[in-house]
Parts: sequence; structure tokens; C-alpha cells
Amino acid sequence: MTGGPLAGIRVLEVGTMLAGPYATMMLADLGAEVTKLEPSGGDISRKVGDSYFASLNRGKRSICLDLASAAGQQQLGELAAESHALLVNLKPSAIRKLGLTYDALRHHNDRIVCVALTGFGLGNGDDPAFDYVVQAATGVAALTGDPAGPPTLPGYSSADNSTGLTAALGLLAQIVSGQGGQIDVSLRDVMLSQLNYHAAAYLDNGVEPQRRPYGAHSYYVPAQLFPTEEGHLALFITHDGFWRSFAKEAGLTGFETMAERAAHRDEILALVSTALATDTADSWESRLRPLGIPAAAVRTLPQALDATPDVVVRAGDHRLVASPIRVSGWTPDYRPPPRLGEHGGSAA
Repeated sequence: MTGGPLAGIRVLEVGTMLAGPYATMMLADLGAEVTKLEPSGGDISRKVGDSYFASLNRGKRSICLDLASAAGQQQLGELAAESHALLVNLKPSAIRKLGLTYDALRHHNDRIVCVALTGFGLGNGDDPAFDYVVQAATGVAALTGDPAGPPTLPGYSSADNSTGLTAALGLLAQIVSGQGGQIDVSLRDVMLSQLNYHAAAYLDNGVEPQRRPYGAHSYYVPAQLFPTEEGHLALFITHDGFWRSFAKEAGLTGFETMAERAAHRDEILALVSTALATDTADSWESRLRPLGIPAAAVRTLPQALDATPDVVVRAGDHRLVASPIRVSGWTPDYRPPPRLGEHGGSAA
């Protein structure tokens, strides 16, 4: 394989900030030719910083295009005629106004796949929908943090990243079908989908999810963070075999079944907390990992990156995290992000 699994696939992107650009960067990493269609001022994320922009736009092309002009619309049609897909993340009204839907482009290419990535859906209005707003609106923030404290947001853009991956999947699925069409993906729907078992418990049985200390799992016990002699340890005991191995190492007895552990949650957590307080998080990790028990000391991002140098790649002047998709027999060509208008149009 020389050009990657998506070699020959041409994707247009009208993307801003994170969700859309992240989706198309995943495709570019796999060999697709991705062209950003940018206004004269460029994607707004260019103003955030070079590293920020590079982390979402490596390996792409850039064409400056005024989509509000007749000339820009003509060039959009010409590009659409030669492309497999268009992915856009703007407000629904802007998507329609700028002719970035399948209905608007099908006369140029009836097999083009048009993906609209929005906050609440292409037909659900223009309410502002940034990542943190959607996390608050869908119940994610309410489930995060200590029960005695306020709701909390994760320290990264989980809604944007998750929706970007989902949009890329929808785009590829429709290309594989061999038919053009409109794909509609929203941040709201993706985050509600990712609350899967919480949502099912409420919809089927009326069970409302609870925010638990140390991010404890709703079903598995013990499965959460624990304070240790030094640092915190993530321990995730899902089945009885894990428990038997952990209990032997930690000097605990009883509670042999998952049902028993769930029924005696508070007692189990007290016993495990006492046991883990006798050693450091790093030491517990080194003791438990050889036994096949899922456990990890809490690390900072710099510590995690230093421990996994194989995930760091260079794209021009930038050091970035590699694609998480490893394809046997092929290595991505990590090229730097494009200069504004590098491949056509005018940046003036």
C-alpha cells in the first residue's frame, strides 16, 4: 500500500475550530486528499495558535474562496464535481445560504456525499452549540465531578472530538454505499448516544444516573479512582477473575461475585481504599499489571507522552500525536498544515 487506504478519495472541508477539521484530518491521515475551503481571513482556529491549528489540519490543502460570491459558488461547483465528499461545520442557516448541502450540489455531482456537522441538527435552528455548552445540555456535565461539588467539564473537547469521528464514519459509510446524499450529524445526538447505558437505564427502567465520588462506575465495583499512599490509581474490576486476582494481592477476602460487590458497594470501596492506601499508585500499577488487572496511576499529559514516544510524530515544524488508526503495512505521510490559500484562491 503506497497512498493509504483512502488514497484517491477527495474531500472538501468548510470547517472551523475543532469538530469538522478533526474529522477530515483523520481522513487525511488515512490518505484522503482533503482541501480546506477558507474565507480570506482563514479558519478562525488559525488565530488561536500555530500548534492548535496544526493539531487539527496537518496534511491538508487550502484554497481561499468567497462562498458568498458568484465566482466562489462557481468554483465550489467545479470542486464538488471532482470530489467524493464535502464536510461542513457551520450553523444550519449558513450551510444552506452558502449552498453546502447535497440538494444544492447534486446538479454538479449526484454522487457527492455532503456531511453537515452542527450543534443540534441541520433542521433544528441556529442556537449556539459549542462543546462545553453541549456537554452541559446533554447531561455529561451533571454526571462529572464530585457529588458534593458542582458539575464539572472534562479537561478537553470531548463533544467536538467524538462528533468529528462520528461524522467521518458517516461520510465513509455513504461513500462505500456508492450513492450521494446528505448526512446529518450533531453534537447533541452524538453525546446522548455516548451516554448509552445511562440513557437505556433511564428509558427502560426509570433509573436516573448518579454522580459518584472518584468517577465510580454505575455497575462495576470497584471501578473508579482511588487515593493511595502517593497519587491516585484507576482500578477497573469488571469480572470475578479480576477480583480474585486483586483480592489476593491486596489481602482481601469475600465478595466473590459481581452481584455481591454491587450490593455491598460502600463496604467494598472502604476495604479497597484501606488496602490501596498502604502503597503508592505507581507501585500498585507495577504490582497489578503483571497479574492482568486493569490499573493505572494517574499521570499528567506530559508524563503520558514521555512514556509513549511512539505516538509522537513530526509534521513539518510541529510535533503532534499520530493517527490512532494503525494500518498494517502502511505508514501515514504526516505533512504540515497548509498555509492559507496555499493551493489556490487569494488570501488578500
